[in-house]
Amino acid sequence: MTTTDATTSTTTSAQPRRALRLGVAGPVGTGKSSTIASLCRALADEFRIGVITNDIYTDEDARFLRAEGVLPEERIRAVETGACPHTAIRDDVTMNLLAVEDLERDFDPLDIVLVESGGDNLTATFSPSLVDAQLFVLDVAGGGDVARKGGPGIGRADLLVVNKIDLAPYVDVDVEQMLADATDAREGRAVLGVSRKQPETVEVLGQWVRDMHSTFREGGHTPQDPGPMAPHFHADESGEGGYVHSHDEGEPAHQH
Repeated sequence: MTTTDATTSTTTSAQPRRALRLGVAGPVGTGKSSTIASLCRALADEFRIGVITNDIYTDEDARFLRAEGVLPEERIRAVETGACPHTAIRDDVTMNLLAVEDLERDFDPLDIVLVESGGDNLTATFSPSLVDAQLFVLDVAGGGDVARKGGPGIGRADLLVVNKIDLAPYVDVDVEQMLADATDAREGRAVLGVSRKQPETVEVLGQWVRDMHSTFREGGHTPQDPGPMAPHFHADESGEGGYVHSHDEGEPAHQH
């Protein structure tokens, strides 16, 4: 956009006017909701934040965040996907995208919208048509070798969080080794060890979000696609059979 007056002529780049949309993904129980709560506490005085949670059948995560009092309750909304969590964050993002847009419209202007995926496996990632950036959350209680197992979330999300590092002594995990393994798996991309009980680690995470927001507002961030989920198995209700589910473009949605 070019602006001109009688004495000067300046050119400025177009600035994104909507909120930064930040996805938070990871397996069940790694602490996605508590990470979001920590971020809201750390950043709510600086940014207007909204949250969209995803659960299959309930609004449990939204109720947790409301009970924590981290934001005004009306800025925390739930999406009940009724299907595998990755379906609503990657395959067909319509219900989440509508929820985000409604939240942004109702509380304009928002600075950041955090979108929490329902708990899924190591290969679930957000579509870049839904979020601008995404972090993937592991935790030490899942085992010190998890980061070495790879997958698009671990390898290529904008940030990998190794959560609950305060629990490492109780589950016999070497945090430094786990962080080193994660860094190797990510080929140098950002990795943070975080515990909500260690405020200095939450501050580092908050600074990462501040920096991402600044880059986004300046037009310097391009959403990246970590890649499709690997084919994975879904058991049927009997537990005796099932099917392999593939998300590759051009492939059938389900392969039996």
